[in-house]
Amino acid sequence: MTQYQLASLLRLCALRSGGALGRFAQVKEEPAKRAGDTEQNVPVLRRLAGLAIALACLFAGAAHALQVTDDRGVTVTLHAAPLRIVSLLPSLTETVCELGQCHRLVGVDRYSNFPASVQKLPQVGGGLDPNIEMIVSLKPDVVLMATSSRAGERLQALGIKVVALEPKRHADVQRVMLKLGQLLEVQDAARIWRAIDAGVSAAAQSLPDHVRGTRVYFEVNQGPYAAGESSFIGETLTRLGVKNIVPANLGPFPKLNPEYIVRANPDLIMIGQRSADGLTARPGWQNIRALREQRVCIFPPDEADMLVRPGPRMAEGARLMAKCLSTKAPGAKP
Repeated sequence: MTQYQLASLLRLCALRSGGALGRFAQVKEEPAKRAGDTEQNVPVLRRLAGLAIALACLFAGAAHALQVTDDRGVTVTLHAAPLRIVSLLPSLTETVCELGQCHRLVGVDRYSNFPASVQKLPQVGGGLDPNIEMIVSLKPDVVLMATSSRAGERLQALGIKVVALEPKRHADVQRVMLKLGQLLEVQDAARIWRAIDAGVSAAAQSLPDHVRGTRVYFEVNQGPYAAGESSFIGETLTRLGVKNIVPANLGPFPKLNPEYIVRANPDLIMIGQRSADGLTARPGWQNIRALREQRVCIFPPDEADMLVRPGPRMAEGARLMAKCLSTKAPGAKP
């Protein structure tokens, strides 16, 4: 290895290490004869130097590698922050964009529709029915998905890195925000989360006293599937100071017997427009106080999507719920 080649290799190492080896890259292209050097041992010394530099490069690259432990308990190692990302969960898509990294997304699931820019990206199916061939064709550095997705093992078998994250509660949203901040090398992730959490608190503080204790039924989907106290929606309702008629012991999003809701007789109902058709025609529901007194908040699809996604728009969701409570809860002024 010539002196010039040594210098070039050192400069390459300096680039890989982010400058950590830069001070060693100042190698003169003309060899400096040291005491004890001979024509016989200089080539050997150069070979040894080349080996040492190669090892330094290796360790410099390893030191810069990123490691993230996902919700499966799997530690995923990447050589650098991913530049090409496929997301198979809307809340993860939104979190990537909230961190200012929308430009790294090269594909999303069919349900990811916010922000509007992601609607222009290739759609690769859903978490339960992903288009593996299409995902592979996008050459992602990493695929983000829910732990419940069926794509993980198949993608990993094809050599694609997978990070599985599934936020379900407020603490999970914070954790996922910080994990993705770590993965994408975004320093502001903690500050962004604090702003979101403060927004939820501000929504709660904005509510008038008459709202406190209102008994609420939040329907997330036909079935009916409800948001229980243990869900992130239930946690938001608790922070807003109201009573969820679906207790935590029934699970985060239980499918309920419609008669249960009739017996619970909520003061107010929150429901998406997609599920609201025929609400009063459900057996016995005409006797529910919320329907008798027209205390129902029906959210259009874009708002309903936001409300049921445990992601960075939680504060906006809390403000929507607070507005509903302020105008529809018993005692509200028309």
